[in-house]
Amino acid sequence: MNALPSVATASFDPDVVRRQFPILDQEIHGRPLLYLDNAASTQKPVQVIDAISGYYRRDHSNVHRGAHALADRATAAFEKARMDVAAFLGGAKREEIIFTRGSTEGINLVANAWGRTHLGPGDEILLTAMEHHANIVPWQLVARFTGAVIRVAPVTETGELDLDAWKALLSERTRVAAMVHVSNTLGTVNPVAEMVACAHAAGAVALVDGAQAVNHFAVDVRAMNADFYVFSGHKLFGPTGIGVLYGREALLEAMPPWQGGGEMIERVSFEAGTTFTTLPWKFEAGTPHIAGVIGLGAAVKWLQGIDRDAAAVHEQGLLERVDAALAGMNDIRRIGTAPGRVAVASFLLAGAHPTDVGMLLDQQGIAVRAGHHCTMPLMERLGIPGTVRASFSVYNTIEEVDRFLEGLDKVRSFL
Repeated sequence: MNALPSVATASFDPDVVRRQFPILDQEIHGRPLLYLDNAASTQKPVQVIDAISGYYRRDHSNVHRGAHALADRATAAFEKARMDVAAFLGGAKREEIIFTRGSTEGINLVANAWGRTHLGPGDEILLTAMEHHANIVPWQLVARFTGAVIRVAPVTETGELDLDAWKALLSERTRVAAMVHVSNTLGTVNPVAEMVACAHAAGAVALVDGAQAVNHFAVDVRAMNADFYVFSGHKLFGPTGIGVLYGREALLEAMPPWQGGGEMIERVSFEAGTTFTTLPWKFEAGTPHIAGVIGLGAAVKWLQGIDRDAAAVHEQGLLERVDAALAGMNDIRRIGTAPGRVAVASFLLAGAHPTDVGMLLDQQGIAVRAGHHCTMPLMERLGIPGTVRASFSVYNTIEEVDRFLEGLDKVRSFL
């Protein structure tokens, strides 16, 4: 295959970026690791690994309440990461950044603290058919508790949201519209700024699941005007078990705490009850994932240190290479062909289960995802059991794309 032209620039070179990820320098089944499971979880640069190790080696202490040097250092690093995340999201206020275990916990927090307070019988929750389970199940639970009703906007055969149908489902009964920014299965990028504006015009609040967006392009929550925005650290080159809920300050102020315990209180008394502390700590009960927050801060700073526009061009080059090759294979059915999607290629091989394809690729050192990708309603809509998903990131190369396609050809000849 002819190689695509390099998009390396003075500030972005995929080979230089790749060398910052130690895990990629290994063999799997006697072959160099080719990691194409980035939509499930990205790998970690050495800067993130060093930040976490450095915290445990030098600075470990609980945060906020200690009266000693280690506590001061840990607290400073923890809150510095909060400020870095706020800037990363387009200049949000520190008070609007809540640390969670991930996107899932962020959505659960909103569904419980906001939803149980504001939803009642007959109120409507508007979702899309391409949502991850994390943006479906919490709303189902709160709907069962409150008597609210879930409405679902359809997806087209190409994997695009039917925006007209979505708009038609908005009504005076819609209280919240929860939408995925980028589909983890299809790579589709939804017009969330327009959707947020439409939701607000209908009197609803808008929550955006940005788990698959923040690692591909810059996000500005203030320009988007989202009421809530969530993402997970492990999909942003950071640690597992840490994530962020952005919420507009006025909404967060009015919401009751979701979890109780230490750190989120001002005063506790058996006689007088409990009063709660201020934002953002009102929603951060207990000892936080301090190392995770520091690692996330390092991931954000690392990502801001590369040329993101050039990185996006590079990723699109990889996707175009894969798309062109898959389109020429008559036994391959591509799932999700929306224009402008991020570097995700989902497909089916005729006569083969996705898991079998994934296992045979793994035998060649190629890591992909196979299954329903936590989007079972979408699979039902498309009438398929799942897909094989190859998802690309800044450290993948054109040479790796060609190796993936060669590996897929071997699987096709075997099956």
